[in-house]
Formats: sequence, C-alpha cells, structure tokens
Amino acid sequence: MLFKNSDTAATPPMGWNSYDYYDTTVTEAAVRANAEVMARELRPYGWQYVVVDIQWYARDAGTRRQEYQYIPFGDHAMDEYGRLQPDPARFPSSAGGRGFGPLADYIHSLGLKFGIHIMRGIPRAAAHRHLPVHGTAYTAADLADYASICGWNPDMYGVRAGHPAAQAYYDDLIALYAAWGVDFIKCDDIANTNIYPHAPYSGKAEIEYLHNAILHSGRDIVLSLSPGPALIEQAWHYAQNANMWRITDDLWDKWADVRAMFDRCELWQNHVAPGAFPDCDMLPLGRIGAGFGPGAERDTRLTRDEQKTVVTLWCLFGSPLMLGAELTRLDEWTKSLVTNREVLRLLPPSYRPRQFAKDEAGCVWTCTGPADETGAPERYIACFNFTDAPRAMAADTGAVQAFWPAGPAAQARELWTGETLALPGGRLVCTVAPHGAALFRLV
Repeated sequence: MLFKNSDTAATPPMGWNSYDYYDTTVTEAAVRANAEVMARELRPYGWQYVVVDIQWYARDAGTRRQEYQYIPFGDHAMDEYGRLQPDPARFPSSAGGRGFGPLADYIHSLGLKFGIHIMRGIPRAAAHRHLPVHGTAYTAADLADYASICGWNPDMYGVRAGHPAAQAYYDDLIALYAAWGVDFIKCDDIANTNIYPHAPYSGKAEIEYLHNAILHSGRDIVLSLSPGPALIEQAWHYAQNANMWRITDDLWDKWADVRAMFDRCELWQNHVAPGAFPDCDMLPLGRIGAGFGPGAERDTRLTRDEQKTVVTLWCLFGSPLMLGAELTRLDEWTKSLVTNREVLRLLPPSYRPRQFAKDEAGCVWTCTGPADETGAPERYIACFNFTDAPRAMAADTGAVQAFWPAGPAAQARELWTGETLALPGGRLVCTVAPHGAALFRLV
C-alpha cells in the first residue's frame, strides 16, 4: 500500500457542496452561480472547493421525489466502458464526451477548486450489460461483487476485493476524473458500509484502491469518505488513506444532531492532523432543502445561537467546512458566521484543541495556538451551553493553567461579539445563551 502526501489538504478543506439545497437535482447553471458567489464573497476567507454532490449522472434525478430519493435502476449517463458521465441535459458543457472538464475549467478560472461525489464500486447497469473495464481483459460483470451493495442507493455494486482488475478499474476511473480537472472526490457508502452491521468496514479494500489510484494519477486530489459514523478503531487506516472522513451520519438543522456532535468530537479529538481530518459533515446554514420535495425549502431551523455553536465547534475541533446553503441567496447573518477571520483562524491542526470539561448541561474546550509576537502561544477557551435556558458558566483559569495561564492584568475577548471581560481572581465568568457558545481569546 502506498501512503498519502499530507501536503494535500494540510488544513481542513473549506467549500460549498450542492447536497443540502439541491439533493440529486443540481445543474451546471446552479453550480456556476454558486461558484461565482464563493469567488466574490468567500474566497478571501479561505473558501475554495465547489463540490457537485450525488447523482450528477442521473437523467431522471428528482422526477419521482415523492416516491424515491434515488430511483431504482434509473436512467444513467455512461460511456461504452460503464464510466458514469454527467447528465448532458443538466450539465450541457459535458456533451460530446467532455465530461466535467469544461465546468472544472470554469471553476478554476474563478480561482477555486472543483469536486464531485461518487459512490463506491462499479455501476450495476455496467455489470448487467457486461461492459468492458477500460484497459483490462475483464468486464464489469467479472469485477462486480454482487453481495456488496449500498442499503440506501441502488446505483452500484462493490468491487471484488483482490480481483486482478480491481486496482486497474479505480486507476482508470481516477485518471478520467484527473483529466477532467477534479480536485476533490467525496466517495460515499465507504467510510461505514452500514447495511452490514457485522462488517461495517467492508469497503476497506476499495478505500485503498481509491487512495492508490489518486497517487497513481499524479494529481493532488482530496479524498473525502462518507457516510458516518466512522469507526474509531479504524482511525489509523482512514488517516493513512484519506484526507477527511465523516464521523456522523447526515447532519441536518436540528439541535439534537448538533448536540450529538459534541460526543463525536470528544471521541475523535486526538485524531486531527495535517492532511487527515475527522469530518463533522456539512454546515446546514442559510437557505437549504429545495431539492427534497414540495415544502422542504427553508431557512435553517437552527437558532442563531445554535448556528454560532456549530461554526465554533467545527472550527475549534478542526473539521472541514462545507457550506450547504444556496449561496446565491446568502444572507448577511450567514455570511458573518463564515467570514469571521478570528474564528476561522482556529482551523489548522497547529491549533491544538482539547475538551476540558463536559456534563449534561454543557462543556468547555481549551485551545492553544502557535506563538504570537511576544513568544507566548495563543490561548482560547470555549463555553458551550446544552440547556434550553441562559446559563452562567465559569472557567477557573487556574484549573486550566497548562492551557491558559492568566496574569493579574489578563483579559478575555469574545470572538463573536468583540466584548472584552476582566478575569477577577483568574476566573472567566460569562452567560451563555440556550444551545449557544462563547469563544474567548486571552489578551
């Protein structure tokens, strides 16, 4: 097995993903429009990836949304080798066998990077038609593992582990994506193959095939693995083969989902490193839900305090940041959340966060960063309130002396409001809103 270069995504990737707003129905026009907003409004703050999510190859995507999210054995665009292609009706620039090349070129012209979603394995339609595997003497029917399927998407069979053409298949697929100019691949049904509770990591070999194929391609491509929850006992394997892996199932705009993320971050906090990031999933902020059927489009249901909690935790923990909002309808509040430079500053692995205390009512995290101009490391404390009422929270800086030594003149500045607090007796005392967060830097 080859090993990945941690220079690819040395810091958590930041971008936009089409899923939360468009589900399976995103179009080229929508991708271009969202990319233009990102380039103009968000790129100066580090946002750079534009990712086309699931079923870009489906000609009938969304046409039976009241019955199916993924139409069983739907009409998919593919070439003579069974390689899925963008639906030319939704992605007109792909016509004539050009794939995502023209769209990737446009995204790159904006100073951004381009990504796509794929499913683990080989298309079922290619196997049923015995289409040849490009560059090999085998067909898709030879390569397909008919006992390895996805429990929620009917498009693919797994690839047979150990088959002589398995690596060649993935090499060819990734070479095609590299030729298109793809910079980011989100592979689904692979981080946790949850249809098989006795074998939740049955995609292990395919993770390695994908990883090796990216290295063979010669292109820097971020590899993201979904869905979660990722398996903590496989932390080393994820880190050796991928740049990010989901530690949760789909996260939506519900407080229960956000609250559960604190437990997952506690579990994974020691596994954040350059080029290797446990992923808390997309940010369900702004305007979302339009592709999920009549009446599903909405502004996020998270309160403003809950939204601050999400961004604070994701940045403090060091998770990749993928916006789910429709960026052409980006409101000033959401923009303010995702362009706070002082909060975004905490993302790199050089900032070392740790959960310091946690109970049913809330938790406290501490963080140290690189040395500042005085030679002292940056120091932060975050207080999170899990309760449904405002709550006074206190952090005794003496108790966290290793992280946050506070002299008699020390003050703490809250990074969302800009408010500066004195620290009488070395104690930080603040009131945190229901489901809210307060993030302080020692000054």
